[in-house]
Amino acid sequence: MKTVTFVTQKGGSGKSSLAANLAVAAEQAGERVFLLDLDRQGTLARWIDRRTAETPGFDTIASESQLDAALATLAQQHFTVAILDTAGTDSPLVTAAIRVADLCLVPARPTPADLEATQPTLSAIQATRRRFAFVLSQAPVRSGRLGEAAAGLRMLGVLAEPPIAQRNDHQDALGAGQGVTEFNPGGKAAEEIRSLWGWIATKLKQKA
Repeated sequence: MKTVTFVTQKGGSGKSSLAANLAVAAEQAGERVFLLDLDRQGTLARWIDRRTAETPGFDTIASESQLDAALATLAQQHFTVAILDTAGTDSPLVTAAIRVADLCLVPARPTPADLEATQPTLSAIQATRRRFAFVLSQAPVRSGRLGEAAAGLRMLGVLAEPPIAQRNDHQDALGAGQGVTEFNPGGKAAEEIRSLWGWIATKLKQKA
C-alpha cells in the first residue's frame, strides 16, 4: 500500500479538496483507496457525509498511535492507496503523517504568502527525508503569476503537473459530495485532476 500525505502549514491551500478529488480519480483508475482525516476542521468528514457512493473508505485520526494502527489495518485489508489530509499546523500528528508517507504533496496557491508558507513545511519534510512534490492549486486560468510561482517552487523542489486551476467545478463537486471527475467528467477540472493523479501514480511506482 502506498501512502500519500497532504501537508502544509498554510490554511486554505486546498488540501482537503485535492485529497477528495484525487481519491475518486485514483479509484476510477483502479486503485482501492482509503481516506484518513487528521484535520479537526473536518472538511473531508463533511464531504463524506454528503456522499452517496460507498467508496472511498474513510475514517478520522486523532493520535499518532491511531494512525499507525489504521495504516497497518488498511494494508492487511489490501487497500492500495491511503490518502492523508492534515491540519494546517505544526504538530506531532502532522509530523507522524509526514513520516509514514511514500509521497508528501504540498499544495500552494500562486501567491507570495503561500509560497513563503512552504518553507517551514519543507523543513519538516526534509527532516524526515520523505519524498515530496509541490502542487500549484487554485491557480488563475490565465495569469503571469502562475509561471512565476511555478518557477519559484521548482527552485525548492519537484513540482507536480499539471497545476490545478481555480474552477467552479471544485466547489460544486465538494458541495455535492463528489469528485470533479464524477461531477463533470468532461470538464477541464476533471481533466486536470486525472492528469495529476497519473503524475502521482507514476511517482509512487518509482523507487525512492
